Amino acid sequence: MKRPAVFFDRDGVLNEDDRYAFDPDKLRWVEGAKQAVKAVNDAGYFAFVVTNQSGIARGYYEERHVRNLHEWMSRELAIVGAHIDAFEFCPHHPDGLIERYRILCNCRKPQPGMIRALLGRYPVDIDDSFMVGDKQTDLAAAQAAGIAAYFFNGSNLHTFIAPLLTAWSHDSPHQPLSHRGGAGTED
Repeated sequence: MKRPAVFFDRDGVLNEDDRYAFDPDKLRWVEGAKQAVKAVNDAGYFAFVVTNQSGIARGYYEERHVRNLHEWMSRELAIVGAHIDAFEFCPHHPDGLIERYRILCNCRKPQPGMIRALLGRYPVDIDDSFMVGDKQTDLAAAQAAGIAAYFFNGSNLHTFIAPLLTAWSHDSPHQPLSHRGGAGTED
């Protein structure tokens, strides 16, 4: 049975964008982030994370560091009864220092590869799914994958997402916000 999904960007949406986050001791959750994920779970949506991690290509950290951070985030979310169904990350960047990651790929946002990979692995109802991102590249990736997108301005994530979960139903279709660019650097 298909279910809707919320695709979260990570840095700047779930956690503060402190440039190349990979250390759990330094990660700061965005206000209301854990509660937002729980609300998504409680509403019956899949909860996914799709995140560009160019710090790998730049040699700042390795893929194992990102996986370890995601495992830590999962444990932290479990404390409040929340979970992420899947984390997807892109380690590539065309200007990366690490040769094997220095490529133009279809997974790095604004390309829709990470979203499409999840759509291929999970029974997602695309029509009722949406992306929450803080950069224009997040919104563009969602649009290219055929899902709605919402620009998150860094306020309380639970307060931001709660009305979106209510609004997305077959009885009351909701129009996505216009695609607006976000401040901040690209991860």
